[in-house]
Amino acid sequence: MTARFPRFALLLAAGAVTLFAAPASTPAADDGPIATAAKRCSAGDFRGYDTTYVYSPIRARNIGCRRARRLVRRFHECRPDPAGRCPSPGNWRCREDRYNKTSFQYDSRVRCKKGGKRVKHRYTQNI
Repeated sequence: MTARFPRFALLLAAGAVTLFAAPASTPAADDGPIATAAKRCSAGDFRGYDTTYVYSPIRARNIGCRRARRLVRRFHECRPDPAGRCPSPGNWRCREDRYNKTSFQYDSRVRCKKGGKRVKHRYTQNI
């Protein structure tokens, strides 16, 4: 039985060396997120969108946060007045659901898509 122990210890040591010598399979720091991962993007200056208040976060799928914020700004610039709508800023198709309507304000959920890219945001508009 004593002859087996050194063989087992040698096998165990070889396995440990192989395990710790293998390179880690973590992605590089500049690889960025996986293309299908959904992100929560800060709205930044919420008053910079031509609305009263853009809720944070802006949700983005298959698109970077900077471009998602740019799309949200383009969406709000496209609306002719506070009560107006913008169905297609650029090549994007947007759908808006307004709720909590009063005589002086409303809240809205906006979902925009272009191919596999998706951007969602919410805002409150004073009329």
